[in-house]
Amino acid sequence: MPAADTVEWSKYAAALFDLDGVITPTAEVHMRAWSAMFNAYLVEHAEATGATPYEPYTDQDYYGYVDGKPRYDGVRSFLAARRITLPEGDPSDPTTADTICGVGNRKNEFFGKVLTEEGVEAFPGSVRLLEALRAQGLPMAIVSSSRNAPAVLEAAGVTDYFATVVHGGVAAELGLDGKPAPDTFLHAAEVLGATAATSVVIEDAISGVEAGRAGAFGLVVGVDRGAGVDALTAAGADVVVPDLGDLVPSEAAR
Repeated sequence: MPAADTVEWSKYAAALFDLDGVITPTAEVHMRAWSAMFNAYLVEHAEATGATPYEPYTDQDYYGYVDGKPRYDGVRSFLAARRITLPEGDPSDPTTADTICGVGNRKNEFFGKVLTEEGVEAFPGSVRLLEALRAQGLPMAIVSSSRNAPAVLEAAGVTDYFATVVHGGVAAELGLDGKPAPDTFLHAAEVLGATAATSVVIEDAISGVEAGRAGAFGLVVGVDRGAGVDALTAAGADVVVPDLGDLVPSEAAR
């Protein structure tokens, strides 16, 4: 396992972090949002149609029908499992629309509600590294495909560590290709006044690590939250750790 001083942070001009799985365990928030949304919808739909009350949504349903799928595909798959058929609708549908897209759009509302009411805590090891790098004066950015990134950062209380946040909305506005393309990371480095060669990419996802390698960044750090050391290394990670606390410079850890 790499020692704390494996990364010579003083050699770099910027650190570019993914969010979910790197700074925060946001997947848990998404799971709670899906649960709250689906269970509310099942009650509402049964009352509106006179159907027998449906079996509540559970975490098992998340893994069986939702996890890893685009939002609307997950909605369609789960409702089919409860023998509920809805018209497809359109992504612009309001959250009140009784369509696949309308129900899917409700999830974002519930995501924001869960963040507000229950919050999300950043990984302690990640916060220790952020503190150490800020003390060194190293500019940092978040590079996330999620449009919810600013809200997640605020809920976790870590917004102030980052000079810029390149999220899914920014990428769409600027016409930047998402990961595994390196475009969003390259943009973040430019905003921070750095180059790819002088920047560190920190990612837990295979596609994110591939983006770091494709952009020829100076260092690509993989955080193993389940992808596996071998897979992250094969994707292009120079260093792989189970927790970012392992990369806190030794003088800062004392």
